[in-house]
Amino acid sequence: MIAIIDYGMGNLHSVSKAIERLGREAVVTSDPALIMSAGGAILPGVGAFGDAMANLRETGLSDVVKAFAATGKPLLGICLGMQLLFTESEEHGLHQGLDLLPGRVVRFQGDYKVPHMGWNELTFKQSIPLFNGVKPGHVYFVHSYHALPANESDLLAVTDYHQPVTAIVGRGSLYGMQFHPEKSGELGMTLLRKFADLTVHSS
Repeated sequence: MIAIIDYGMGNLHSVSKAIERLGREAVVTSDPALIMSAGGAILPGVGAFGDAMANLRETGLSDVVKAFAATGKPLLGICLGMQLLFTESEEHGLHQGLDLLPGRVVRFQGDYKVPHMGWNELTFKQSIPLFNGVKPGHVYFVHSYHALPANESDLLAVTDYHQPVTAIVGRGSLYGMQFHPEKSGELGMTLLRKFADLTVHSS
């Protein structure tokens, strides 16, 4: 079972439906015991970083996410959920994140359209099990802020939007995807399936 963590901000329905389309059980929940018992967990997110962290702290789910990550079971942050994995964000002031990955989330700066919205091509930076047999292609992004990992080893894939942009991060069994895999066609579903497969091996 894959727990989709409900902290009041996120496209929970579309993520759960995507997991179910893969033939896997998905449970949308804010129950700490249910989350901790899951074979894997997904932290989705849509909205502002500061609001999301406030919700996670108020519900006690920030500690639950950290505890889940410490078990070594697969955890995936999607879109804002990926950004929350980092140390801090400068969105509407400086906000502390979950600090599971060192780094900062910053706003796009330049004479180009923000938010970055649309289909962009992935470039894999590292060879990891998640990418085995997967051909890079285009996935769907919608974001005004992007992550700057402190460690190059945590950067797994990038895209290009007037600069290299962090697209997938990870360390051990912790992953983050800046794009929406559930809205990214065949490639997005393939990456979700590979993540779901990791949860089978971990449980």
